[in-house]
This record gives sequence, C-alpha cells and structure tokens, in this order.
Amino acid sequence: MSRRASLPGADELFRRTSNERPREPREPVEERQVAKSTNLQVADAVAPEPAEAKKGPRHEEKVTFYCTADDLMALERTRLKLRADHRVAADRGKIVRAALSYVLEDFEARAEDSILLRRLGG
Repeated sequence: MSRRASLPGADELFRRTSNERPREPREPVEERQVAKSTNLQVADAVAPEPAEAKKGPRHEEKVTFYCTADDLMALERTRLKLRADHRVAADRGKIVRAALSYVLEDFEARAEDSILLRRLGG
C-alpha cells in the first residue's frame, strides 16, 4: 500500500459546481428603464468612475531592498502617525514611493545641494 496522499487533479479542482447556464450580460445602465414609485424617490443612474481613478496609478514593477529593523520600525511609526494625526491611510509601499519621488525630484532640481547627494556622502 502506498503511503503517498492521493490529491485531486486540476480537472476536479476546477470543475463546474452547478448546472446553471452562464448569466446573460446585463443591459447598460443608460438603456435600463427605472420604474418610479409615488412613495419612493429614485435617483438617476450614474456611470461608476473607472477603478484607476479611485486607486491611483497601477504599479507594474517590483523592487526588493533590505533595510534595518530600525528603518522598518520608523516606517511603521510614520504610517501610524499619518493615520492617527492626519487621517491619511497609506501603506508602507505608498510612503516609500512618495519619499522616493521627493528625493529624485530634489536631486533633479538641486543636484550638488540635493539631500540624496548629502546622504550618500558625495
């Protein structure tokens, strides 16, 4: 008798679980008729904003860097302070991207007097 576990295959994992037919696509918002009741006020349909407009730019590239435990704790304290004191909800990646943007803009504008050059000892 084999001691190996028997695992399901891809066909079994990704099989259809119901016999329902796929739903037909809904008609666009502009074409739908809205029945108005005398007791209710129905707002006109408004097209939703694109997802990109709500969330900001899409980040397609990834970079990994190493930092000290102190750097990570400072980053986390900053994140919490932004949220508590300024009501800004930002993850660590967003804070790092903002800081990177600031440092690179400063370098482009001030070159020899930039904070980047001073921190790197140039």
